[in-house]
Amino acid sequence: MYHRSHNFIDNKGGVYMDFYKNDLKSIFKNLKTSNKGLTNSEAKARIEKYGYNRIESKKKISPWIIFFQQFNDPVIFVLIGALIISAAVGFYEFKHGQVDLMQFLTEPLVIAAIVIANAIIGFIQEYNAEKAIEALKRMASLKAVVLRDGEETEVEAEELVPGDVILLCAGEKVPADSRLLSVINLQTQEAALTGESLPVKKEVITYKTELQLGDRKNMLFSGTVITEGKGTALVVKTGMDTEIGNIAKLIDETENSLTPLQIKLDKVGKFLTWLTLVICVIIFGTLIFKGEPLISALITSLTLAVAAIPEGLPAIVTVSLALGVKRMIKKNALIRKLPSVETLGSTTVICSDKTGTLTKNEMTVKKVYVDNVVVEVSGSGYEPQGTFSNHPEDLDLLLKIGVLNNDAKLEKSKEGYKIIGDPTEGALIVSGEKAGFNYYNLVKQSPRLDELLFDSKRKRMTTIHNIDNKKVSFVKGAPDIIISQCDRIIINGKIQKMSASDKKAVLKQNEDFSSEALRVLGFAYKELSVKDNQDKYEQNLIFVGLQGMIDPPRQEVKDSIVKCKTAGIKVVMITGDYLGTAKAIADELGITGKAVQGKDIEKLDLAKEVEKIGVYARVDPEHKMRIVEALKKNGHIVAMTGDGVNDAPALKAADIGIAMGITGTDVSKEASDMILTDDNFSSIVNAIEEGRGIYDNIKKFLQYLLSSNFGEVLVLFFATILSDMLGFINIQGNPLIPLLPVQILWMNLVTDGLPALALGVDPSSKEIMNKKPRSTTEGLLTKAFGVKVFYTGTLIAIATIFIFWYGLNVLKVSDAHAQTMAFTTLVMLQFVRIYIIRSEYKLAIFSNMKLIGAIVLSILLQVMVVYTNFGKSLFETAPLNGTDWLLIFGVSLGLLVISSIVNKILPMLNVQGD
Repeated sequence: MYHRSHNFIDNKGGVYMDFYKNDLKSIFKNLKTSNKGLTNSEAKARIEKYGYNRIESKKKISPWIIFFQQFNDPVIFVLIGALIISAAVGFYEFKHGQVDLMQFLTEPLVIAAIVIANAIIGFIQEYNAEKAIEALKRMASLKAVVLRDGEETEVEAEELVPGDVILLCAGEKVPADSRLLSVINLQTQEAALTGESLPVKKEVITYKTELQLGDRKNMLFSGTVITEGKGTALVVKTGMDTEIGNIAKLIDETENSLTPLQIKLDKVGKFLTWLTLVICVIIFGTLIFKGEPLISALITSLTLAVAAIPEGLPAIVTVSLALGVKRMIKKNALIRKLPSVETLGSTTVICSDKTGTLTKNEMTVKKVYVDNVVVEVSGSGYEPQGTFSNHPEDLDLLLKIGVLNNDAKLEKSKEGYKIIGDPTEGALIVSGEKAGFNYYNLVKQSPRLDELLFDSKRKRMTTIHNIDNKKVSFVKGAPDIIISQCDRIIINGKIQKMSASDKKAVLKQNEDFSSEALRVLGFAYKELSVKDNQDKYEQNLIFVGLQGMIDPPRQEVKDSIVKCKTAGIKVVMITGDYLGTAKAIADELGITGKAVQGKDIEKLDLAKEVEKIGVYARVDPEHKMRIVEALKKNGHIVAMTGDGVNDAPALKAADIGIAMGITGTDVSKEASDMILTDDNFSSIVNAIEEGRGIYDNIKKFLQYLLSSNFGEVLVLFFATILSDMLGFINIQGNPLIPLLPVQILWMNLVTDGLPALALGVDPSSKEIMNKKPRSTTEGLLTKAFGVKVFYTGTLIAIATIFIFWYGLNVLKVSDAHAQTMAFTTLVMLQFVRIYIIRSEYKLAIFSNMKLIGAIVLSILLQVMVVYTNFGKSLFETAPLNGTDWLLIFGVSLGLLVISSIVNKILPMLNVQGD
């Protein structure tokens, strides 16, 4: 993997440097340029060498590939095989006059329709799923002011090359990775790239040690934003060589893995394929051994193949997931890929970014120190609502300094309050507003006369105001620096000399605030004489107090994390912020485990240590990838939340990537499987609950379909093998099967399909979030699942064969009449099977009215097949009488009673589960 901290060779043969560690003279020499930039001709020549400043993708999205990938499924393979078999048999029968054209075409056309419909649904869902690189391209589509031929000129950002000198100011996006040449109060917002919530103050400096991305303050990075000030910079990396370009490579190289549901359905499909082949071979061999003609034996065995395949399974799974997606949208979770719905339900770890996900991404003053008293400040974010735990005499003075010594603005919109400018300064305005000090009114009453801007050397900012016709200096900055400039302190309205004990008390309080991960600023003031110049502004100051602030956690997240723990889901914080801040937020939210920094990851055996760690701070994108990969290696199903460009590779590498819909970048959204439309961590918990419920529903209708189809297979299997013994012989002396292929297909697609689809919207069990996540090694076909499918399928087969035998040998009805009795019995027994399955989940009969409607409709359709001329012609049925229906209801009740008894016995035999 490419490491940013080392020199590397680009594909054009040039050597790139660690630009943040080299002096400008050597960088100019390496790039063959100067602080005057390049000529137009040289810039054009360099495009040939370095390429355009844009993100390239090796992978191209082909709609045709996406469409044809929908057919790459074992169950679909079986269906296609059934289509070919059905068409071949139907053609043979049609050619020999055994069926008419409509009967010949019905089965192949229905199966083909299912296969194509399933492919279309999957295609529509996934067509726009792989566009992360396109989103990165859109990020890079901007203009840049550059020095060319010694003059300022505007060019397309994609035309920038290493060696160009660019000019930047507040509000602009950085067009390429660059080394700073000059700055005037320059700050950048790099949260999308590094995870750091605060703007980064930039400076012209040369470092000598290895630094993480977020600590390289002499560099600007493509895609970040200038929030304040201006400066000039030398372009050192463009296109795919930038930090964003490297992330694009990670996205492009990361392969999507199969979801748990896809893996399990793949196993089910393979199992059904082999089961079908084995049964067909056994039946075919048995019939040949009994002297059946080759063609007759082939037709009978292929009929069994049709019975063994649950033709509706792929479509029902797809539609069930699609219905789940619609429900989840109402819960603020937008699913981009259908299988991700189920993946959520099996999640064991959520790796969450801190800034904007666990926290509000809004700096908030939480504690104030003034008059030797600590004041607690309530409220969260930029909403100017909150109170002070007490009100010392000089609190108003402290808050006024914070509001006036400030370049940010608080604005209200329909969406709520927002800050224009530095979030730290915004927090000071909000704390002042909570005490009733309106920024605009104060500025009007106390206009600014002069200022000294903040810089990294002085670590303070000073503004001069006219207050009651007096010239007053307000100063804020790092507490230790402010204290060093003070010789007096104001306590309870009285100004007195600042003693050594006073300084010690202030510095101790600063340490206490810092230990709570608060960002602390000190405040001071002094009255100036009219003649005092800038040299006097920051001398002999009067210390007032401290304000401590933090990006607060979302209030609802703490409860959501408790729910996660109850559900057996571990929550891990992964952030670019500092370790102390991350630990404090984690402690407040209830996130447990060791806390480590990104630089420590290189030294750890993550596969061993990852289970013990709950907080990762100061991480880079590669670290996030390693964390996700280590968790997956340990068998976890990993969900990764994030909103920045830096999160995209990990979002794609995780089993399910969860992007933020409001604050998330296009890149994170396109790399994700799910998007939270409200950026609320609690919505993840709701989505997990929905995912678990959907998985339960999939297991319900899978058990329903397989037990029903297994019963159909056993009916044909035993009826064929034991035809002589049971008297299942037609007037030609050939074995008489209880079910015709078209009748089996009818049950699989319509009678099974509608109720199975309705099972997909069954309500979840009330205890669903009190269960631990499913084991990653647990298949769909568990021991309990298999036992239930086997015994219910066997009971269904015995009941159906009994009805068929009773009709032929006792009631002496016609072949078609007996087949109709068996056909209808199977339909009714399947409805009883639905009741039995739902009772295992303790669901009330009328808790799913869609299911009730589906069963009623299925019964009406069955009545139509039995009693209408069209149905009798197409399905070769005969009308049933009252005696027939009494027999059918009788065996249905028998299945219900026996199943209830067996289900009570199974737990005693240590056969539990669904």
